[in-house]
Parts: sequence; C-alpha cells; structure tokens
Amino acid sequence: MIGFLRGLLHEKHPNEIVVDVQGVGYLVTIPVSTFSALPGPGSEVKLRIHTHVREDAIALFGFLTPDEKMLFEKLISVSGIGPKLAITVLSGLPVPDLAAAIRSSNVTQLTRVPGIGKKTAERLVVELRDKLEMLGGKAPAAAATPAMAMSAVDEDVLSALVNLGCPRPAAEAAIRKARAAGVAAEFEPLFRRALELVR
Repeated sequence: MIGFLRGLLHEKHPNEIVVDVQGVGYLVTIPVSTFSALPGPGSEVKLRIHTHVREDAIALFGFLTPDEKMLFEKLISVSGIGPKLAITVLSGLPVPDLAAAIRSSNVTQLTRVPGIGKKTAERLVVELRDKLEMLGGKAPAAAATPAMAMSAVDEDVLSALVNLGCPRPAAEAAIRKARAAGVAAEFEPLFRRALELVR
C-alpha cells in the first residue's frame, strides 16, 4: 500500500493532482484545503496517502496534514460514506470546523455540505463525536500564491464545484452571488462561500 508520496507536482486541479515520482505519474484525489496549500506545478510536494482498493480500481487520496488524513479515514469508517463523499465533506468545511461541528452535534452545519443529508449528518455525529480527540485543530496554512486573474479563480472554483457533484448552472450562479456579496477573489474563500450558496 502507498502511504506517502514525494515528487514533482506535474498537474494541479481543484480536486486532483498528478505527482511525478521518478517518471511515474500518480493521480491523487485531494480536498480543497490541500489544493489551496499546494505550490505551483513543477514544485516538489510531499503528501500523506490513503490507498483505497476496490475490486475494479485502486485510488489514491492525498493530504498535506496528518489531521486531514486522520479525519478522512474516520469519515470513511462511517456507514454510507465512501472516499469521494469524504473528500467532499473535507472540501466543504475546514478540518477544525468539521471536527467542531461533529463534537458539538451541529447537524445543521454538516447538512450544508453537498451529499450530506440529515440522517448521514446524525450518523457522523453518533459514530465520530468521541473519536476526534487526536485532532490538532489547526488548519493547513495556505501557501503564498501569485494573484490570479479573476476569471481563472472563477474557473477553478467552478471546476471544483462541478467535480463535487454540483450542477454547472447552479455552481455558476453561486459563484456570481458570492462575488456580488464581496467575497475575496481567492480560491478557498470563494469556493467555500459558493458551496454554501449552491442549491
């Protein structure tokens, strides 16, 4: 099983990256928090990896911090939550907020994440409330990145929302609303606000 990857960042997209490890490109699915903190293509990256094996596929899920990986593995231990939905949950809420919502039984906050209904949120609370003591409670620091043109940020946010299962027209409308509300032209704040608005 692959537990760690170090290599050059070959491609970077909001929900997945390709890491070049000595000429072999590994496709890794990542949450938005990891995407925001990664450097640009061509830079060296180090990722903690969860290898998910199914009968028909082997998938890699990558994280920059131990807390992200630990919470991902806690999430997929819950009945009805697979790796893709776990990545959506981690993308919808920063690790400290997600852990706090589960610990405080804040079902309303959890159901704002696409794909999480009331029953699933309640199951998350029941099964994980007492299992999150090990989390450090610190969000990964965002890496300094050059200012992007507004349209490029919009496209990245749109891509991330669509990849998480949001219908494209609803995602575009949510981005416009977030912009109108004065959200900064930066990927993570715009993504999180648009995710709250998309319906």
